[in-house]
Amino acid sequence: MTNLKQKHLSSMGPRWKFKDAEAKALAEPISKSVSELQLSLAKTESSGSLSSCNVLLAVEPEQADLLRRCCFGISAEKVKKWIQLSFEEAFYLLYILKCIKLTLQGRCLENEVEIWMYMRSKRPNFPVFFKAYLHLRSKNWVLRSGLQYGVDFVAYRHHPSLVHSEYSVLVQSGDSDRLRVWSDVHCAVRLSGSVAKTLLTLHVSGNSNREDVNLPMCLENYRVEEQTISRWSPELSREDETTTPKPKVTTNVSNLATP
Repeated sequence: MTNLKQKHLSSMGPRWKFKDAEAKALAEPISKSVSELQLSLAKTESSGSLSSCNVLLAVEPEQADLLRRCCFGISAEKVKKWIQLSFEEAFYLLYILKCIKLTLQGRCLENEVEIWMYMRSKRPNFPVFFKAYLHLRSKNWVLRSGLQYGVDFVAYRHHPSLVHSEYSVLVQSGDSDRLRVWSDVHCAVRLSGSVAKTLLTLHVSGNSNREDVNLPMCLENYRVEEQTISRWSPELSREDETTTPKPKVTTNVSNLATP
């Protein structure tokens, strides 16, 4: 029973939440909403306040709606329209879209390098995680925290109100101890499969030295390799093959094409 269920899950496409959800997604692409958000935030010179683990962004009601449509942040205060952003989300809006400013203890930080170093000081692995975030977000995949699934991110084809997430994402780098033993792989694959997601690992590698990672330009030296991991069932192979199901690793599967 488990193997049949896994077979079904591994072959299914996007799981839209209602009948006309796909048509609505095609009519309102995420990339279009992001462009509208970029123009709106840049026009009003929106500013966010840095804290030890996130950013609080003060916005107008219509901008809060655009952020919601683009899946950036979560609403922290409905009345004042404060949006709580992760470091990855905030730096993407600052460095890639160039549509917000950031402050620290009331002081506006004009220098992107200073902001980068601050985020690194709070999270030493921030460069690797931001590169992974940038890799998927630039392909118009919508990313949310994967904490409740034991992973780093979950990736949606469109807004979560329209479609279920397709991938549970684990970020790995050269010094990572994750998925080093088969028991870890089995656990991660089992958990992802039980919630109808495919496990996607992003291996971030590069030649940056300690001095390079102090600058956001080091992102250009990083390379991201995609791997999807799913369970292999002997029932799907030759009849005389009776070995125990093993995880199947596929590298660079369609390079996770833009949805």
